[in-house]
Amino acid sequence: MLSAIDRNHCPPSNGMPVRHHRNTQKAPDPSRNSGFDDKFMHKYWHYIDLPFSPDGTKLVQPPQINAQERIGLLRKTIASDAPDALKAFDLVWLLHLVGDVHQPLHATSRFTHAGTKGDAGGNNVKLCKSPCKDELHAFWDDVLGKEETVSTAIIAAGGLPKPDQAQASKSDEAEWVQESFQAAQKWVYVDPIGVGNGPFTPNGAYKANAKKVAEERVALAGARLGNLLNTELK
Repeated sequence: MLSAIDRNHCPPSNGMPVRHHRNTQKAPDPSRNSGFDDKFMHKYWHYIDLPFSPDGTKLVQPPQINAQERIGLLRKTIASDAPDALKAFDLVWLLHLVGDVHQPLHATSRFTHAGTKGDAGGNNVKLCKSPCKDELHAFWDDVLGKEETVSTAIIAAGGLPKPDQAQASKSDEAEWVQESFQAAQKWVYVDPIGVGNGPFTPNGAYKANAKKVAEERVALAGARLGNLLNTELK
């Protein structure tokens, strides 16, 4: 929804996608923040899997290193006396992760009898087009389109709804995450998205509402990011 780079893809390093050195929570010092010499993918920095279950399945809490924790660290770094190179590296990540946590499926994992380890933010929930090969997370990532050019993004931004100023003034990344967590339960995992891993077929009403929700979340993300940068970089 907010970027072509998500929990299924490689994150930015020096402004370009990194296509190698994939690592996980089990990697040595997974919380490292060392600047542009860090070539790891850090896929787990892009999301926080706050758990919920509609059928009583046992929940698993997310790892301590996650998108919410990273945003808190990165914003402190760019506001500090850290070297400019490190602040530049962290700024690239911060620009991306603020957008990520406003996508509802970057803030949750649904646990069901069909997926006792969680659905990885909808990545394990199949959607049926023809053939059935799409999944729920990608649908929400791409609900506003897949174009990646700057000009297309600028045009699209001009059509976004004006964010509520009271909402835009919220500066706590934990609140942003909770909003997305609640939005996932209210707007993502609803009919025709049933319990389990599908395949399900989104209907016209679901698609229309998803687009509306996505536009509102993107607009809020942009406003909050601007406020964050104005505060931390002053």
